[in-house]
Amino acid sequence: MGELLRLESVSRRFGGLQALADVSLSIGTGEVLGLIGPNGAGKTTLVNVITGVHRASAGRVLFEGRDITRLRPYRTARVGLARTFQVVQPFPELSVLDNVRAAALFSAGGSMREAQRVAEEKLAFAGLSDMMALPAANLTLAMRKRLELAKALAMHPKLLFLDEVNAGLNSAEVEQAMALIRQIAGSGVTIVLIEHLMKVVLSVSSRVVVLHNGALIADGAPAEIVADPQVVEAYLGKRYAQRAVEAAQSGTTR
Repeated sequence: MGELLRLESVSRRFGGLQALADVSLSIGTGEVLGLIGPNGAGKTTLVNVITGVHRASAGRVLFEGRDITRLRPYRTARVGLARTFQVVQPFPELSVLDNVRAAALFSAGGSMREAQRVAEEKLAFAGLSDMMALPAANLTLAMRKRLELAKALAMHPKLLFLDEVNAGLNSAEVEQAMALIRQIAGSGVTIVLIEHLMKVVLSVSSRVVVLHNGALIADGAPAEIVADPQVVEAYLGKRYAQRAVEAAQSGTTR
């Protein structure tokens, strides 16, 4: 498994706030990397720095060996990075199809025919073929999450960031989302999964990293992470960590 992304001592400051502190990390091609930590730990900020929304205050971001630290978001998308957002905001008055077709057109180089083909393909994958003509505003939260996923996949990513795609979903919807994530990983797309549901992290991730106060405090196999005393103290708590292990073993979601 070759290296796809490398962070070298990446930091990000917002005035006097140290949002990221000297984060070094390597992600291999084909990995499903779980990214966890308390609220405010710097998880979304890290994704924003990698994808060019924010510039690193220090350090470098390398993608396939290329320095992308200073690239703007549309250029990081061009080289193969895509993401979903924690707060899903589709174009509400556009149809479901047009929402995805807009993303597909970006990666199709201006070909409407190819954008149409890709959009239909990704909506079928997300289980939204029957909803294509509806305005996006008519979708439920779970459907909007799947629409967001279809939009990201329509850009043909090599590396896909999924930012809390299960937030607000019920148990059945989480199971469906997990199945989609596994299929995406099976297709060869590398995934970084920002997640609070430990059942999802333990079941889907091949490796987990933990941020706390902007610093990377743990990196390892899922079972190792939930047993790490520093992670338990900073994030999980002893009872929560035990419940997470039991949930993963029993197949329950919460």
